[in-house]
Amino acid sequence: MNRQRLATATAILGLLGSLTTGAWTGGPAPGRPAPPTRVTRVPAAPGSTTALSGYAIQSTAKVSDSAAAVSSPGYPATGWHPAGPRSTVLAALLADGVYADPFYSTEQRKIPKSDFQVPWWYRSDFTVADTSERTYLDFSGVISAADVYVDGKRVATTKDVTGAYTHHELDVTSLVRPGTNTVAFRIRPNDPNKSLTMGWIDWLQPPPDENMGIVRDVVVRRGGPVALRDAHVVTKLDVPSLASADLTVKARARNDSDAPVTATVSGSVGSTTFTRTVSLAAHQTKTVTFSPSDVPGLHLTSPKVWWPAGMGGQPLYDLNLTASVSGTPSDTAHETFGIRDVQAPLNSDGARQYRVNGRKLLIKGGGWSPDEFLRWDRRYVEDRLRYALDLGLNTIRLEGHLEPDEFFDLADRYGILTLPGWECCDKWEGQVNGDEPGDRWTPADYPVAKASMAAEAARLRDHPSVVSFLIGSDFAPDATIEKNYLDALRAADWNTPVVAAASDNSSPQSGSSGMKMTGPYDWIPPNYWYAKREGGATGFNSETSAGPDIPTLDTLRRMMTPAELDTLWKNPSAKQYHRSPSSTFGTLKLYDDALTGRYGAPTGLTDYVRKAQLAQYENVRAQFEAYERNATDAAKPSTGVVYWMFNSGWTSLHWQLMDRYLDQGGAYFGAKKANEPLHVQYSYDDRSVVVVDNRHTAASGLNVRATLFDPDGTQRYDKTVTGVNVHGDGAHTTALTLPSSVSGLAKTYLLRLTLTDGSGKEVGRNVYWLSTEPDTLDWAHTDWYYTPTTGYADLKGLASMAQVPVSATASTVSSAGTSTTTVTLRNTGGGRTPSLLTDVHLVDARGRPVLPVRWSDNEVSLWPGESVTLTARYRTADLHGSAPRLRVSGWNTPEHTVPAA
Repeated sequence: MNRQRLATATAILGLLGSLTTGAWTGGPAPGRPAPPTRVTRVPAAPGSTTALSGYAIQSTAKVSDSAAAVSSPGYPATGWHPAGPRSTVLAALLADGVYADPFYSTEQRKIPKSDFQVPWWYRSDFTVADTSERTYLDFSGVISAADVYVDGKRVATTKDVTGAYTHHELDVTSLVRPGTNTVAFRIRPNDPNKSLTMGWIDWLQPPPDENMGIVRDVVVRRGGPVALRDAHVVTKLDVPSLASADLTVKARARNDSDAPVTATVSGSVGSTTFTRTVSLAAHQTKTVTFSPSDVPGLHLTSPKVWWPAGMGGQPLYDLNLTASVSGTPSDTAHETFGIRDVQAPLNSDGARQYRVNGRKLLIKGGGWSPDEFLRWDRRYVEDRLRYALDLGLNTIRLEGHLEPDEFFDLADRYGILTLPGWECCDKWEGQVNGDEPGDRWTPADYPVAKASMAAEAARLRDHPSVVSFLIGSDFAPDATIEKNYLDALRAADWNTPVVAAASDNSSPQSGSSGMKMTGPYDWIPPNYWYAKREGGATGFNSETSAGPDIPTLDTLRRMMTPAELDTLWKNPSAKQYHRSPSSTFGTLKLYDDALTGRYGAPTGLTDYVRKAQLAQYENVRAQFEAYERNATDAAKPSTGVVYWMFNSGWTSLHWQLMDRYLDQGGAYFGAKKANEPLHVQYSYDDRSVVVVDNRHTAASGLNVRATLFDPDGTQRYDKTVTGVNVHGDGAHTTALTLPSSVSGLAKTYLLRLTLTDGSGKEVGRNVYWLSTEPDTLDWAHTDWYYTPTTGYADLKGLASMAQVPVSATASTVSSAGTSTTTVTLRNTGGGRTPSLLTDVHLVDARGRPVLPVRWSDNEVSLWPGESVTLTARYRTADLHGSAPRLRVSGWNTPEHTVPAA
């Protein structure tokens, strides 16, 4: 993120000011036993890979025994804490009940940061029955560095094992004994400004341990004399025909014995098999390659092509390899890959335009945040990726914090494109970012960075969901750093675009990034997005949003005290701990001033939250709609937009389309509305009513109706246009343009757009609340994070809308662990007033939201007599045994709850 002028340091230091006396200091409670023994059984099968199942951890300040003792089998880890196989220190302590919920109020401030400024021990035991096979430790994800010990012997130092992304393979064959063995890591404290690891910048209040620990699996590998490594497939798809593809299989065969050997490497892709004999001198490594020139079956006709979601299917292929010596398997390798082609040239305006399999697409994405404590929860990740599809997004951007392999496996399966890259604002860009945070590099950092790039390239290259790597974020690397990155990528056979930066920067070899990072990051009005300047809808905006995204009242009550909630709506200038450690984003003043200026001062917490949902709906919708409308423009088209951010790693008040608990509000449903496959929308800049077709197929014979109403439902304007046609693949057509003035129209008014097919069936609806007094932007005083607003749209007339009853009838069916609730809403009011932004929340018997849930639509607006049927899909188990209920509320709809069983 573009963080010039951020003053995070003082805010982060403020964490130290509220430490409480009597807090846990790292030592065991009196009489605390050793954690349960978790011994991982490692089979002898050649090619087996077994992740260590868990650890016991302890601060070195509480351990006086020698490293040799700590790392030896049978060591009594009395008073130590259990930790999962992927766990930071603080994540383990939270799981062990040492601290209160850090997501609530300011509890995280009470955790003593000093406890994590010394190394911590991680130890784990594993057993082997047969030591005739070779044994290796294989790992990455150590934050920030570690000395590594096996059975009392040091096998690597912090000089060797440093950096969150570097990959390490240690041959420990000579140390492993039959029975129980011990692996121990002495983890060094993390400082992202000093090490090439991970930091949080201004996304959230950084964890007191700075994520020190081991956050990826430590794997024990077994094998014979010849190891297979670096197995992968280079694909070349014929574009645009997609009629054929060439596959090149590569792997390194490594002789780890002291004598020459002859190995047979055999493999298969689908029904195609291949084999080769390789002679290897002692400790020699050779690359084994199979290509269509020697294996005709690797030239595929009619290949199964992988597509992003909504553009086609997501078929995957399997590569299987075996290395044998004298007929005995020595090692195996398996990779899953997809066949697709990605190009991202610069268009005539210098913007990066992505093409997948020859077809252009508008990148519509969100910035990904892992859990603040880097806890991996596959189901939670999968739930969020399903939300991305539900929102009509096609891309997730990872600025650093590159998730484990399963994340990319899921993205492959769901057809979600990913844009991984290095992060800004710490050591990663310290050499090129001037006076921004992050130490300048020393000679020791360059090989760590190159090794990190090599490791991630090897890990990500076979995933069809990965369509680029951003080797810079706010800044592009200099010539030396870039060369190291590119050399590593080429050596890994990386065959998708490499982007110099997420900002408008260039690097010597990669050239222009073709992206912009012009903000905004704080509140701006909806009409901002339509200007083809700054962060508006032109080019590729790698991270942008209108800043705050206030969650639902349910979530606010889970994350803040009553006193904090009182301050939230009463005091715009108050520092908000759950917004950001940055002084720039420390308060909600810009947002709250706009909320009051446009909608009127909040009268209480509930009123504040309902106005926030209305404001977030209109703004997020406008952001995506503007980029979609401009995607096929002849001049200065939009090519990509990444909402900053898709989600938050903790309980937050900004930068999120859904909250920590996966609840959905105005931001979520505004994005979902904007990204409909076939969509009718209003343009804030020129009053045009446009139909956008995000499907591949064209649409014809559509009817577009635009109607203007006063808030009380009085109709002031109505026009229908028939026979509207629109091409697919993101094309748009203008159906009509609203007049600049309409006689008698109220200062605050409503616009209802309906889209019907040739038979008259409604296939789309969109409702706007607008003003004859537009928001006025002060472009001349644009800052890096927002453009000032000198005059607000007057939407206060919405407060005059009469209360309108909305009835709800519902039923639920369940099958195979999934429930579907169908609800019909009807505006039963007797007058003319519509129900605006009527929300339906699925709740359990205690009134708690059932989450996650995927609605067909929500936050809908209905005119008297109108009805709509919605569906909600969710896991039956999330009802916790109760019958489902529906809580109906809205801008002008009294809240009530109805049964949905």
